[in-house]
Amino acid sequence: MVLGHFGFGLGAKKFAPKASLGTLFMAVQWADLLWPTFLLLGIEHVNLRPDNKKFPLEFWDYPITHSLLMSLVWGAIFGFIYWLIKKDKRSALVVGICVVSHWVLDLIVHQPDLPLFPGNAPKLGLGLWNWPVLTAVIEFSLFAIGLLYYLRTTRAKNARGKWGLWMLVILLVVLHIAGLLSPLPASSHAIGWAAQYQWIFVIMGYWVDRNRIV
Repeated sequence: MVLGHFGFGLGAKKFAPKASLGTLFMAVQWADLLWPTFLLLGIEHVNLRPDNKKFPLEFWDYPITHSLLMSLVWGAIFGFIYWLIKKDKRSALVVGICVVSHWVLDLIVHQPDLPLFPGNAPKLGLGLWNWPVLTAVIEFSLFAIGLLYYLRTTRAKNARGKWGLWMLVILLVVLHIAGLLSPLPASSHAIGWAAQYQWIFVIMGYWVDRNRIV
């Protein structure tokens, strides 16, 4: 689940119009933004399974970024910090929900590898990855719906706001497809470094949103 998360962030703008798209992107992707750094630091771990053609990554240890309990904790922290800075309860609530949404959307596609809490916890996952075409349909649908909400909520105030949004959309789609077609990285550290590219979309989210108005 990649495009689906960003689609949720785009759609969340309708419910928190004062929140920047960059903040919403950071919230919906927080688990996946933090996870690569934790891989590099050896705090969380992933196994590479080249024999698994459908999804060659075995997520066996990521309780801080991808457990339900920690998603709720991160969501509360994000919402509270946003409220401290902006004093906007509605947007703070939406930002917190965006953080938790990551676990919920991952639940749809992941194998049963998402822990309920750190430690020896039950793990859940509906395993939609076993049906790649259906996964793609759901991901692109979520992204399209979120984009539609964003377009209905905002309008460009200059050329950067108009063309910058479509550049962001194209880049998201292209990199999503490239990720599906790319060969398996050589190691978990390589994944950790490569996945840092996601911060680009957070930065672009702030830039695009600054050039659009509600």
